[in-house]
Amino acid sequence: MMKHLFIPVTALVAMHATASIEPKYEHLYEGRRMVVLNVENQDYALTGTAPQEEGKSFRILNGIEVLWEGKGGESFHLVPHCRKVYLVSVDSDNKAWDIEWKPEQNNRAMTGHVVLQGDSVPCGPAMEDAGPALRKLISSAGNVGAKKERTTIELTKGVYHFYPETATKLSYYISNHDQQDMQPVGIPLVGLKNVTVKGNGSTFVFHGAMQPVLIMDSDNVQLHDITIKHDAPYYNEGKIVQIKDGTTTLEFGSQFRWQVKDGHYYLTGDGTARKPGAVLAFEADGRMVATGKAGDMGWSNKCEQVSKTRVRFFNDASKLGLKQGQILVYRHYGRPHPAMVLYRADNTVLNNVIFRDSQGMALIAQRSRNITINGGGCKCGKNRVYTVSADATHFSNCAGTINVTNAVYEGMMDDAINVHSTCLGIEQVVSPTEIIARYMHPQAVGFEVFEDGEHIQFIKGKTLENHPTLGRAAKVKKLDENHLSITLESPLPDGIGVGDAIENADWYPAVNFIGCTVQHNRARGTLFTTPKPVLVKDCKFIGSSGSAILLAGDAQGWYESGRCLDVKIINNLFDHNLIQRYQFTEGIISIYPEVKQPADQQVRYHQNILIEGNTFLTHRVPLIYAISADNIIFRNNKVKFDNKHAPMHNGQPYVLKHCNNTDLQQF
Repeated sequence: MMKHLFIPVTALVAMHATASIEPKYEHLYEGRRMVVLNVENQDYALTGTAPQEEGKSFRILNGIEVLWEGKGGESFHLVPHCRKVYLVSVDSDNKAWDIEWKPEQNNRAMTGHVVLQGDSVPCGPAMEDAGPALRKLISSAGNVGAKKERTTIELTKGVYHFYPETATKLSYYISNHDQQDMQPVGIPLVGLKNVTVKGNGSTFVFHGAMQPVLIMDSDNVQLHDITIKHDAPYYNEGKIVQIKDGTTTLEFGSQFRWQVKDGHYYLTGDGTARKPGAVLAFEADGRMVATGKAGDMGWSNKCEQVSKTRVRFFNDASKLGLKQGQILVYRHYGRPHPAMVLYRADNTVLNNVIFRDSQGMALIAQRSRNITINGGGCKCGKNRVYTVSADATHFSNCAGTINVTNAVYEGMMDDAINVHSTCLGIEQVVSPTEIIARYMHPQAVGFEVFEDGEHIQFIKGKTLENHPTLGRAAKVKKLDENHLSITLESPLPDGIGVGDAIENADWYPAVNFIGCTVQHNRARGTLFTTPKPVLVKDCKFIGSSGSAILLAGDAQGWYESGRCLDVKIINNLFDHNLIQRYQFTEGIISIYPEVKQPADQQVRYHQNILIEGNTFLTHRVPLIYAISADNIIFRNNKVKFDNKHAPMHNGQPYVLKHCNNTDLQQF
């Protein structure tokens, strides 16, 4: 008898005992048009029929290649030979699949270290589109067998091109980004174990709107010596060549794509036409222009094209304090595709992976454990002043340890690293043991923040105080992409209810950020919101427009929480950061949780912050700006003040609000 899988109306039901969807993942692995099945015994075939949707298309993938494709109601029989399979509805919502697992012996297991040479498949830089061949290599690596020590894909050094038309189409949620129905993935490293891709210094170039790299449902995947970029930058840079008669003429290099239509300027780097929302000003050497304000400047798009490379804008740049020779970065606020996503990926290693640009963040990791980044980073290309359109690296609801060493992050539109939990708002208390929780920000929905059996930290919405008693989820049910129903093992604690928040107490990472350089970026250098130990050591923070280090936390905006309880900032160089204000950037080290009622707190939010042995070269801005912190120690630091930029907060070295137990070096 067939087993029925209904998506998304009813629960995912267990299949044969040797190949099933684990009940605890009920609805949580569901994307907009995709659901994940575990393959627990690779001697079984998957048989059945696609949903009875006339005229609609459906696919079954191993996460890398299409294993079966057909129309609604058509039958299939396949042996997956992979760790997971993905049921995808191409052009409609998933409905009901009739599926059954049947025994089918196969003899394909291989052991030992296997090396797959790219040029023998073939997969080489001479190919017009390297995507299909490389994905076959990756699929072969995944098929070698679970007992292998490691499979290495060795590529010939060169430039490889990838296109959305031939990319693998998957559907999943990406935190802190615009949600897409389908993601065209150029390099899907999905369902893999013990796989290494060696690029040997190769450059991967991605064309159009697409997701370059996805590492998902994998363990111990490594990438070595690869540069990731797009064929055209997402944002444009124009050099001011003339300011005259209330207009400003800019010259754009050949790598940028744009058009002037109906007297307005549009960015077209991803194949769509987008109006810029603001401009940012940089010096030719990459430093941001110190405006003292938020960085993003209003700028009219009204213009006229005066040559193949020049556009005259009806804006007077001199009124913004700008001058000839400076660079304006034209940006908008779309975030369709990060350059790399880690999702349910454990023990990932990125060794000398360089990001040149992106259509969102460079790297975002969610529900992933133990991530190591050695070298690489975000680096400006030739004659460029910006790299990625948001954060360089971003970690949401991760666990284990995040190790980032000897990387360079420059020219980002946001932080070099941002580590936090995603907390949910309590929207309804159904009973003492059942709540409805909501993903509160539209760019942070859908992915599994909680699973059955995991611990819950309750957070008071107005004071951000963590309740001393943890809860535990007996049952988590995804109602839709914005809401979870959570059944608790014990009644909700007294004083916790609608308007408060919850975060996952089992998914906090420790962070080591060591020997890195962060320079010439908008917003903040680093941002940490995790109770596990954080170490920032031997780093250089040079010209970050906002704070070099921010300890944040909120339950009313982005809903990014996770108070800090052990932070060590040791032996770093802080060289003229905070040249302008941006969100929560009021000190070189800014401790700025968003607390609505700090005076009502019994316990301060961030605790145990040691700042020792650092060198500060700075104009007269606060070394520390802190709200709601306990036990801040600032000692044995070298500080040299100057008047290079305008002062802030009357030049005070420390600004403290609602803080306890501080030990601060005096000047």
